[in-house]
Amino acid sequence: MATTFDIQLPHYPRGFHIITRNIISNLPELPENGLLVVFIKHTSAALTINENADPDVRKDFNSFFNRLVPDGASYFVHTLEGPDDMSAHIKSSLLGSSVTIPIKNHRLNLGTWQGIYLCEFRDGGDSRKLSITII
Repeated sequence: MATTFDIQLPHYPRGFHIITRNIISNLPELPENGLLVVFIKHTSAALTINENADPDVRKDFNSFFNRLVPDGASYFVHTLEGPDDMSAHIKSSLLGSSVTIPIKNHRLNLGTWQGIYLCEFRDGGDSRKLSITII
């Protein structure tokens, strides 16, 4: 039987942030085996799993995505919320709105150097809400 609940993250500035502990600290006891699905309920931020040791990886991600999809591009029409509006939506779609992690022996079965990232693409992004499902 699946369990679903929401958690609220604190505000993070634009960039890539490891939120693994934020998620784990809000989890109930996990089943012996199963899946954890984390879904972000926003269209201008994303989730991904990547390197959790060297902070330069997160800086490089930020630099790459800002170069790949620049803010305020002249061809963007949807700019109601500022120059980072449409670029944030595109970046979010490129990375995705959810991650799925296996559960093994009542723990998340992440690799040694893996962490869950919040990818915040707005300069003025607010706190973000996550929907967590344990299957």
